[in-house]
Amino acid sequence: MQDRRLHDNEKYRARMSSQILVPNTEAAIFARLLETKDVMSPAAAEYFLSIDFAGPDLDRMNLLSERAREGNLTPEETAELDSYLDVGTLLSILQSRARRLLRRQRELPSQQ
Repeated sequence: MQDRRLHDNEKYRARMSSQILVPNTEAAIFARLLETKDVMSPAAAEYFLSIDFAGPDLDRMNLLSERAREGNLTPEETAELDSYLDVGTLLSILQSRARRLLRRQRELPSQQ
């Protein structure tokens, strides 16, 4: 069982992002917390599906992405963009789990 959990954790980390998470960033710590919990309530699933970045954050991410494509990011901006990417990845994972949970719940009554 422990081997399977280690293997699952490795697969989870590989899916996190094409970038390498620094082991103790806020996003990496939160990701480790999520790894330990496989259960989500329907209310939590609906909530996670309702979350998205707001206008100012989207504008900032677009600006940082454009500067990155041009090769003009400062080290601070690089760290900021990485943080946005990490949080976006975590949000995507949570939303994927939420969709799967809600889909399974919809399918359960039809299988009984």
